[in-house]
Amino acid sequence: MAVPPPATPSVAPANPRPARHGAFHPLTVAAVEPLTDDAVALTLAVPPELRAEYRHAPGQHLTLRRRTPGGSEVRRTYSICSPAPAADGPGPALLRVGVRLVEGGEFSTFAHKEIAAGDVLDVMVPAGRFVLDPASAPAGAHYAAVVGGSGITPLLSIAATLLAARPDARFCLVRSDRTAASTMFLEEVADLKDRYPDRFQLVTVLSREEQEAGLPSGRLDEERLTSLLPALLPVRELTGWFLCGPYGLVLAAERALGALGVARTRIHEEIFHVEDTAAPAPAPSSTAAAHGRVTARLDGRSGTWPVREGESLLEAVLRNRADAPYACKGGVCGTCRAFLVTGEVRMDRNFALEAEETEAGFVLACQSHPVTEDVEIDFDR
Repeated sequence: MAVPPPATPSVAPANPRPARHGAFHPLTVAAVEPLTDDAVALTLAVPPELRAEYRHAPGQHLTLRRRTPGGSEVRRTYSICSPAPAADGPGPALLRVGVRLVEGGEFSTFAHKEIAAGDVLDVMVPAGRFVLDPASAPAGAHYAAVVGGSGITPLLSIAATLLAARPDARFCLVRSDRTAASTMFLEEVADLKDRYPDRFQLVTVLSREEQEAGLPSGRLDEERLTSLLPALLPVRELTGWFLCGPYGLVLAAERALGALGVARTRIHEEIFHVEDTAAPAPAPSSTAAAHGRVTARLDGRSGTWPVREGESLLEAVLRNRADAPYACKGGVCGTCRAFLVTGEVRMDRNFALEAEETEAGFVLACQSHPVTEDVEIDFDR
């Protein structure tokens, strides 16, 4: 079953997209802190001359790049967990991200075993539209989030920024983790609870370990969420819902909220991991043109190049413009988002673009193949 893309958030990013949205800059690692046995937090120092470029809305992410000794390039995207800077203040002096070790993961293994304070990493400027702007939230706003595992990372920034900026706002966090020992940002979440006891509600569920108090262990599937959420909150009355984590949890929460009568426009999603066995299969390749041409506009410059058989638009552009923006190449992060000016494309998968974006003509270049012989896309829109 294909999953509909997330709805457009009712609140907009606090900062406009930088002029060069795919630009990388070298940033120094200020600290590496263990969070769990398999997760660390990286703190990056931003020099004064770059702080304006690294202004971010709560919920946005960074793409980190590593060049291997063999000359290849590895990129991975990690959400910013630190609060967003004030709209009328300078950009951030420090940025903090959480990195969970993935079995066989090239960058996460590098982060856990090799990165140390003083190292320099290539870091793309912030991107992403899974955001909440406190200034645009209505009076008395009440938000909730259902997160799993490292899905806590962007919500930590969102909740901390909202509660600090809006004394009238409330936030409920429902988080699912395997065990207490595997739970990321325990101290940071506990600090929010201590700082805002009347406005921050925390509900923790462990899937593989019983708790001394609280909810019984087990997965947060659709059936359980459908019965749990109404017991916690006036589900349909909330300003907005944020779902973040692995594909299965996000899908279960989306279906539960739909069954409980929550309007689709109030549900905002970001998927951190998609199991191949759970994800919708790509469309048949026979719908793509055997050959084609792509015209791409990027940072004010345009070019036209051939698209080889089987190539995505991103692959064709990258052969000629190494600065084309991308990160995961799996249709999840949305970094390669572009506007389809002319022509027709087929997207294999889409876990990043919202329904209104696809209807308006935006595509993921990493998943798009030309259906018509000529296609024009614009990364600057």
